Amino acid sequence: MYQTDFETIVKNAWIAYDPSRVISKIVDISAKVSTNHVYRITFLDGGLMIAKISFFGKFEHFAEDHQIIHVLSNNLSIPHDSFLARSMMKGDKLYVHRFKNDNIDVWVVFYLPMRLKDKLPRILSEKDIVNLGKEFAYFHKACDTVKNTLPKSSKTLESDIESFKIYLESNSGQIEYGEQVELITQHCDAFLNNFKANKGHKLSKIPVFVDWNIGNFSLERGRFYSRWDYDWFRVCTRMMDFYFISRVVSDVGDRTVFTYNMDPLEGERFVLFLQTYHKIFPFQDNEIILLKEMYRFFLLNYVLRFGKYFFSNTFAFKLQQEVLDTHIHDVVNFDSSKLLKQLSL
Repeated sequence: MYQTDFETIVKNAWIAYDPSRVISKIVDISAKVSTNHVYRITFLDGGLMIAKISFFGKFEHFAEDHQIIHVLSNNLSIPHDSFLARSMMKGDKLYVHRFKNDNIDVWVVFYLPMRLKDKLPRILSEKDIVNLGKEFAYFHKACDTVKNTLPKSSKTLESDIESFKIYLESNSGQIEYGEQVELITQHCDAFLNNFKANKGHKLSKIPVFVDWNIGNFSLERGRFYSRWDYDWFRVCTRMMDFYFISRVVSDVGDRTVFTYNMDPLEGERFVLFLQTYHKIFPFQDNEIILLKEMYRFFLLNYVLRFGKYFFSNTFAFKLQQEVLDTHIHDVVNFDSSKLLKQLSL
């Protein structure tokens, strides 16, 4: 099996970026839960840098996403002006190093180190939930304010699902998903039909980071302070962020062993979050209706389609099997009318 020397790739990426600063040490600080690798670089001058390596999906999408994040980080105003990690520029362009051979296509981006403050407790109090509702509302509102200044994103929710359908029809897809191909395809079609019927394509598109588990951001005195880990970043409806938010505020809380069930979306604690958020950055009724489709998209795209890249093989198989056995079937039971009533929509 081909083994990739990621440390050497990082060294060469830095030499191509700025050979005048000599590296003294490279340490792997990856979370060890995905195929992405993260390294802390220490230089002889005592400075620090973070390098991220990725090699799934398309290089063009990786570079595009980081360009959008970079512009976003610069265009957000106080109090979010230093919330996002900044990627390194070379001249007037974002620096993305690409290493490609017959075995692998690898991409490297460098970040300035982020300062970390407080993390949320594993199980939030009602006060924490109300505060988080305010913080997300203000952050989403800030992203919405600058959305027209950002580079365009070529990915859409619809194009990702259409791409998945094409893969399911291929020999590789038939082998990977076997007898489940028909079931998965039905849910792909259901997403596309319901998204169109509820005018999802007309909703405002803002930068969303999707994965909001408590290990990916910090707060200072209850205010958003820093955010990192951009594996699932995209530009789409803000509702794509809410499934993970529902998990953060649930009475189960953040756990090392978990499943992607629908229960958090139906919990009273999530209702409290939505009501708080709604007072600051109000929802449209079709956004709440489309929560079901955002959950379906998450299961299809991030668990079934790309789960093998985000989790260890054994854990990815477990999560995918749970989706196919239970969670994907539960989507139809989501009742948005209850949330609409609780939000007076």
